[in-house]
Order: sequence, then structure tokens, then C-alpha cells
Amino acid sequence: MSIKKFMQSVRESLGLSDFEKSGKKKSVKNLLKKLRNREDKILKSLKKKIEKKEKKELKEELDIISLQIKNGKKILDKLNS
Repeated sequence: MSIKKFMQSVRESLGLSDFEKSGKKKSVKNLLKKLRNREDKILKSLKKKIEKKEKKELKEELDIISLQIKNGKKILDKLNS
């Protein structure tokens, strides 16, 4: 029995048919959590008095992170359905 067939039979016997899908879900959830934490840090930094240039860079980074969070949520929704 090859390794691939063995792994498939073990997954079926343990009821882990969505093993890969659940692994992807966990990864996406962890990434979203890290992105949200980074978003919070940036928002806190923006509340402090900082230079215009630095503030502009933080706002750009915040926009990028917001888009990544939005895309991550879409991916998570696709994996859940």
C-alpha cells in the first residue's frame, strides 16, 4: 500500500475527509487574527501625535491591511460553504 493510499484510508476511517479544508480554515483564521492585531496597533499609533509623513504611511498600511482582511473573510466564507 502506498503512502498516499494509506493516508487516505486513515482519513476516511477517522472521519477526516475535510482535513485539508479545515487546515486551510485554521491558517486563514490565524492570518486574520494577526492582521486584526496589526490593524489595532496602527490605529493606536495614529491616535498619537506623529509627523505627517509617518501618519500618511500608517494610513496607507491601514488601507492595505483592511483590504487583506476583507479578502481573507471572502476566502473563509468560500471555505465554509
